[in-house]
Amino acid sequence: MAGDIIRYVTDPQFMGALLTAIAVAATVITIALPLLDRNQFKQRMNSVAIEREAIRRRERERMATEGPRASLRSAPKGYMKRLVEQFDLKKHATSDDLKIKLAAAGYRGTSAEYTFLFFRLVTPIALVTIAALAVFVFDVVEQTLAVKMLIVMVALFLGFKLPEMQLSSQTSKRQLSMKRAFPDALDLLLICVESGMSVEHAFRKVSTEIVPQSVALAEELALMTAELSYLPDRRTAYENLARRTGLESVKSVCTALVQSERYGTPVGTALRTLSQESRDQRMNEAEKKAAALPPKLTVPMILFFLPVLFVVILTPAMIRVFDWK
Repeated sequence: MAGDIIRYVTDPQFMGALLTAIAVAATVITIALPLLDRNQFKQRMNSVAIEREAIRRRERERMATEGPRASLRSAPKGYMKRLVEQFDLKKHATSDDLKIKLAAAGYRGTSAEYTFLFFRLVTPIALVTIAALAVFVFDVVEQTLAVKMLIVMVALFLGFKLPEMQLSSQTSKRQLSMKRAFPDALDLLLICVESGMSVEHAFRKVSTEIVPQSVALAEELALMTAELSYLPDRRTAYENLARRTGLESVKSVCTALVQSERYGTPVGTALRTLSQESRDQRMNEAEKKAAALPPKLTVPMILFFLPVLFVVILTPAMIRVFDWK
């Protein structure tokens, strides 16, 4: 039985038929594989183009429905615009710097600019009027004329600074929110990029997933996604994101993306390194705050804890001393 099998396998006709079958199968596979291989890059680009057209069609329908007054930006209120233009307040502030500060605080468009200039004009007048009525008419502060004038001047100074202080406070809150959520956003972006998504789709996905942690970061990423779709140069979109956020970690990521776009370097490696650095930076800041806690607690402990501790320890002894006497 074994001899028959060996003789059949070693038969020249069988060997020729086997080699012919192998050659035919290899030829079929070689021809069929390029036809079955799908171009992933082309599919991604087609999906991006379809998404762009859907956005354009939706906005055209909305503007056609709303009529000639339709606009992509909110218009400023009439009385604010008239007052700002009447006093020509725009020339007293650099328009580009003001737009950058407002965008960093989350206020965008012409309406935010007019509103800020309006309140910077109205707030000093309102505070000076209130202070003058309080110190001169109602005589709330019984002091000399020089002190009353000083109070009015302080109110005037506060009126000028209050809008800027509010803007700075809002900017700090947004930056803190974005700084805390940015390492997680980088991890999500790395996962999306390594899974085969394009940069636009990856940022769009991250902008929707990061909303529970930071609404501000989600807004900035969504705005950058729109800019990536419409601006002719992707570098401009990255630079605008870094300028609006004002965070060093975001600037590093944008620089890495620009270099990857220009020189063709791998995006995943750069994002993985930057993600680890961002997490280390966040951990270092937490350790720094923890290390600064004992010096900050020294004064409260001396003022509040130690007197109570002395009372608790010495009171029973003092009671016994007085009872013994």
